[in-house]
Amino acid sequence: MKILLFCILLVLCWPLALVALVLYPLVWLLLLPFRIVGIAVGGALELVSAIIFLPARLIRSL
Repeated sequence: MKILLFCILLVLCWPLALVALVLYPLVWLLLLPFRIVGIAVGGALELVSAIIFLPARLIRSL
C-alpha cells in the first residue's frame, strides 16, 4: 500500500516524493526509542497483571 501511494505521489509531485523518500528513514529512526519504551511498558503492565491475577488462577485450578 505504501509503495502504491509513493508511486502516485511520484507521478503527481516528484520533489515531494523525493523529500518523503529521504525523510521516512529519519522519522523511523526518531520514533524507534518510543516503540521500544512502549514494548517495555506493555511488558511491565502484563507482568503486574499476571502477579495480581495469580491468586485467582491458583484458586480456580484447585
